[in-house]
Amino acid sequence: MTSKLQVFISSTYLDLRQERQAAVEAVLKSGHIPAGMELFTAGDKSQWEVIKRWITDSDIYMLILGGRYGSVENTSGLSYTELEYDFALSLNKPHFAVVITDEGLESKVKVQGDSVSEKDSPEKLARFRAKVLDKMSSFFTDYKDVKICVHESLPILAKDNNLKGWVRASDIPDTKALADELLKLHSDNKDLREKLAANQSLLEQQKNEKQSAHKEFTELFDLLSSTMIDIGIIKKNIGNDSKIPDQVSVLDMALSCKDSLLNGVTNQVGISDLENFLYFRLCPKLQTHELVADEKVAGVRYRRYAVTKKGLQFFSFVEKLNHKERAAATKPAKSSGK
Repeated sequence: MTSKLQVFISSTYLDLRQERQAAVEAVLKSGHIPAGMELFTAGDKSQWEVIKRWITDSDIYMLILGGRYGSVENTSGLSYTELEYDFALSLNKPHFAVVITDEGLESKVKVQGDSVSEKDSPEKLARFRAKVLDKMSSFFTDYKDVKICVHESLPILAKDNNLKGWVRASDIPDTKALADELLKLHSDNKDLREKLAANQSLLEQQKNEKQSAHKEFTELFDLLSSTMIDIGIIKKNIGNDSKIPDQVSVLDMALSCKDSLLNGVTNQVGISDLENFLYFRLCPKLQTHELVADEKVAGVRYRRYAVTKKGLQFFSFVEKLNHKERAAATKPAKSSGK
């Protein structure tokens, strides 16, 4: 599923029009969504609230820092550009910056005049520049360097921060079948747990070489059946059926997503909400019981959970258990003849 990241581009405006346009073009060429506040008037507090919402909703914050400090907000004494930067960092927003070189600034002054260099608050600009350079940043001499930085930085930030981005509604898979399966498994396994609890004495009758594994898997079956996991975060993706409980057992969830687990669950960029839930919420619980293992995939940067040999044996055990219960339920009762 292809996802698009929203990139908020922050800078002073009049002196960096060409650089902002270069950044916008590079973001679009990378297949993502640029966002910026060129149409908003600095100094308007209500619009500052709008800007903060845009930064909050964006996946990545980008700063282009030239030779101007920018319009100053009266209360804080900081420029709106620095306020945007500080706000993005306060959210721990993935970010990067491109900072003009001395050579680049000299060239802009020759072409555009002194208006592109700071005259009123050079000490504030120097302090802001030092703060920015202390974080993830690169330098630019002209607008071409800005494009290169965008193309290099976006993939790294997306991968390192496991960014999901935005996807078309039409690209979201139909999970109605998963909702139906969850409901069925929830009901079937509830009945099965009750029958297992009433028939624990059957374990004592089994004397073959698999007795020890059978006992272990039965205990694991009971444990995973009674261990609940909150699926509220993905209910909207599996039908929003009011009959689906907010919590289901780890066993029900693992069985309903068995095919995905057998194929391997990764944390690569662009995974769906359901895949993200399986990787970060379900698999760690299964890993505790050695049913899946976390492994590095050669040649790629993502990791994958794969079902272990023990996990395959456990899934087979549950399938046989369900088959026996269904066979017993459909087998006609013997009539007693006289």
